[in-house]
Amino acid sequence: MPLVTLTVRKPKSTAFKTTVLDAVHAALISSGVPQADRFQRVIELDAADFRFDPRYPDLGVERNDDFVLIEILWSVGRSVKLKKKLLEGLMASLSSAGLNSEHVMVCFKETSWENWAFGGGRLIHT
Repeated sequence: MPLVTLTVRKPKSTAFKTTVLDAVHAALISSGVPQADRFQRVIELDAADFRFDPRYPDLGVERNDDFVLIEILWSVGRSVKLKKKLLEGLMASLSSAGLNSEHVMVCFKETSWENWAFGGGRLIHT
């Protein structure tokens, strides 16, 4: 069960957020995540509360107010090959939607299965 967090600068339209979240979900599905496994949240912050370097580490263009930080928290065990495939599909989808992929940062966070309680405080893997 991936948990996706999208952090953006205010204001962003519902269409913008939906485009990004739908692209992330499609990329997750292509990596083997079930279609119904959709848990996403959006954090919109003022510029003073969401600061980032415009060029780090070696971007060809400067990030602007449409910079998108995507955090994917999921269970440990995905290969680098699978992550690269997911990133390729995600960047292609976002580029097709008109977003500059240089303005998109993705951070994978991995946790072990025993750290997930999906409901009722029940651990599904112990």
